[in-house]
Amino acid sequence: MKVLDFGSLNIDNVYSVDHFVRGGETISSEKLEVFSGGKGLNQSIALSKALAGSGILVYHAGAVGKEDGDFLLTQLEEAGVDISFTARLPVKTGHAIIQRDRTGQNCILLFGGANQAVTEEMADEVLKDFEAGDFLILQNEISQIGYIMEKAHEKGMKIFLNPSPMDEKIAGYPLEYVDCFLLNEIEAAGICGIEEDAASKEELLDQISRRFPDAQIVLTLGGEGSMYKKGDFIAKQEIYKVPVADTTAAGDTFTGYFIGGIARGESIEEALDHGARASAIAVSRPGAAPSIPDRDEVEKMGKKG
Repeated sequence: MKVLDFGSLNIDNVYSVDHFVRGGETISSEKLEVFSGGKGLNQSIALSKALAGSGILVYHAGAVGKEDGDFLLTQLEEAGVDISFTARLPVKTGHAIIQRDRTGQNCILLFGGANQAVTEEMADEVLKDFEAGDFLILQNEISQIGYIMEKAHEKGMKIFLNPSPMDEKIAGYPLEYVDCFLLNEIEAAGICGIEEDAASKEELLDQISRRFPDAQIVLTLGGEGSMYKKGDFIAKQEIYKVPVADTTAAGDTFTGYFIGGIARGESIEEALDHGARASAIAVSRPGAAPSIPDRDEVEKMGKKG
């Protein structure tokens, strides 16, 4: 089995601020830090670390700019990710402007760059090397997501979708092909076509599960942990409480470790627990990709209770 993450690669420009800038306001940042990032890159690194020692290789497909993206590829390679399907294009690498406040919370502005230059031809060239049963991980930060889903489904690949950032394009994707959704309450409400506060988390989980009865649903709840549903089976996972330095890669770390756990043959409960432990370690550190822990760190953290 192979694991393919077809996703974004970003340069994260992180500005430390007292509070998030408001409309019409100009503020000074206390510090600027530059990190590797992008939901695709973060999840590929988390997947590779989660799968360490399993013999399962993680491949990353996507694109960076020829002039400014090489250090992102180096980060992937150092984490053990195969980058042979990642293109270098004559455009700017995607980047993010991230405000991080004193509590460690963040808000993010994205520029797509090379991430939005993925073509159908590029997708075909990548997918020809994968087959039925291989895992495909997708987010919503690159172009051609719908096309990639269709072609992967034709091959019988297992599709994992993290529909972030949530926008109008999501509704146009063939969501019926998704084998596992990993999403937060805002994204789940958007897919269900309801207001975020119109349903409890249990009702939201039930609604999206009824809409996609053949899919596994993982609903992340921030400080309340996560919930899983497939058919009549429901599992809940609490968070591990740690001092928060930066929440930027928390969700991506959880996603990578959960999917990595499934690929390793772990039970749903084990995969959720590993995801919770890994994301707790990640939020205790600054940065996105650099904050993602190795598997031995996650194992040493120990189980709750």
